Amino acid sequence: MQPIRVVVADDQELVRAGFAMILDAQPDIEVVAEAADGAQAIEAVAEHAPDVLLLDIRMPVTDGIEAARQVCAAGPCKVIMLTTFDVDDYVYEALYAGASGFLLKDVRRDDLVHGVRMVAAGEALLAPSVTRRLIAEFTGRGAPSGGVRVPSARLGQLTVRERETLRLLARGLSNAEIAAELVVSEHTVKTHVSNVLSKLGLRDRVHAVVFAYEAGAVVPGQE
Repeated sequence: MQPIRVVVADDQELVRAGFAMILDAQPDIEVVAEAADGAQAIEAVAEHAPDVLLLDIRMPVTDGIEAARQVCAAGPCKVIMLTTFDVDDYVYEALYAGASGFLLKDVRRDDLVHGVRMVAAGEALLAPSVTRRLIAEFTGRGAPSGGVRVPSARLGQLTVRERETLRLLARGLSNAEIAAELVVSEHTVKTHVSNVLSKLGLRDRVHAVVFAYEAGAVVPGQE
């Protein structure tokens, strides 16, 4: 099995080196490059084609949000944003830029490794308990400057059951909780989630949740 290839980008050398050392020590993860600013991060991704970019939100030269936007637009590399605060204003911008989630800089070693593995596997790095609060606040702020509202007509691509799955995703439910709600197996839920992402051209669960609110499938605060 090929290792998960990672680029670590942070302007604080000790933070960057610490994360790189932890990740590189894992048998299934390889740190292929480090970057000290956003421009270097973009170049490193272009040169090394990693699976995951661990990227500080606040970066010199090219800020983390713009770097994430360029990286996500250019290819399949998944982006995890590093932030100091769990409700950082920039987190909302990062989700619009295409990031698959975020980690606090004081993250525990095991959670850092688990987070990289999750995102590399196509999962979103937002716990269901966090998703509801984050997305409700996120959508309440409206789209950032230049944000594009998704036309609700795209919901027509989904089957009735897939739309139900999307609605439950937007409420922050896990696969197990969705399975219980719909009275189906977790395997079936995974299939529905995969179909939703594929049909709508979405990167992961985070962006499925954002889509659900923007397309009018649910509204903030709806249960």
